[in-house]
Amino acid sequence: MRVTPRGGRDAIGGGREGRIVTRLAAAPVDGKANAALVSLIADAFVVPKRAVSIISGETGRVKRLRIAGDAAALAEIARTLYAAAP
Repeated sequence: MRVTPRGGRDAIGGGREGRIVTRLAAAPVDGKANAALVSLIADAFVVPKRAVSIISGETGRVKRLRIAGDAAALAEIARTLYAAAP
């Protein structure tokens, strides 16, 4: 996942270079951008926030996430988000 904090609004903008690209309105201060990312991803994948965790990249723009749930359904949502036009 490639994250751009202070991006004006929370949005998922498709995929590029093997990563889903997201923009967040929140600033990267006191974990606010990470919290906004977890909320955005939980909504996009239709899972509770507790099912989303950041497994690497907490302080960087490139992050790896773990999403708990039905693997096939989550993979299909990820493919759809990656293919979405920015």
